[in-house]
Amino acid sequence: MAKIINEINNILLPRACFGCNAQLFRGEHVLCAVCRHDVPLTDHNYLEENAVDRIFYGRIPIKKAASFVYFSKNGLVKNVLHWLKYKNQEQIGGFFGDWCGSFLKESGQLKDIEVVVPVPLHPKKLKKRDYNQVALFARHVAQHIGADYCDNWLIKTKNTKTQTKKGRQTRWETSKDAFALDFSKNISYTRVLLVDDVITTGATIESCAQALLQVKGLEVSVLSMAVVPEG
Repeated sequence: MAKIINEINNILLPRACFGCNAQLFRGEHVLCAVCRHDVPLTDHNYLEENAVDRIFYGRIPIKKAASFVYFSKNGLVKNVLHWLKYKNQEQIGGFFGDWCGSFLKESGQLKDIEVVVPVPLHPKKLKKRDYNQVALFARHVAQHIGADYCDNWLIKTKNTKTQTKKGRQTRWETSKDAFALDFSKNISYTRVLLVDDVITTGATIESCAQALLQVKGLEVSVLSMAVVPEG
């Protein structure tokens, strides 16, 4: 019965692709087959050096970093992530989390990661949006790689505005000391995957990692849904 009701809803209110607005057909979810094929995947892995690794050299001791897709100012990824962040389409995060997580599981990468930690939102922003746009992505990745998921270690202490149009120096100044570690939590893990939505300058990740690395013996790796390519 539920399947029949779902089919009726799809006829009356057809689902649309978040990339091109075309109707989605059976077996398609979030993106149509054409848009999914056009998503600019990176070739990053956790074995070889990549551009995301180089962002953090000399800044913070990150073990390894990678991003799933490339972000461009007028591209498909920007449009889809806009739906995720500002249009109440949280399921997009789960879609990308399953896609990315399946690659990581199949390759055997990150099998030593014990816990996945998302970059948090400020409580006021979380209350307004009702969800953290990176949380579902992080949770689904954790499920695929067999790691725990924990979203209450880090606290965002500054309610900053979007940094989309800010320069490198302003981003760094805004993110500096913007995150704190909740020392009331029992942090017994040693290998952590810190997850964000988009990496541009790396300022947010740097601030979060500095907070996490206050825990003695902790090792931090990084994953983002997207990265703004150099140049």
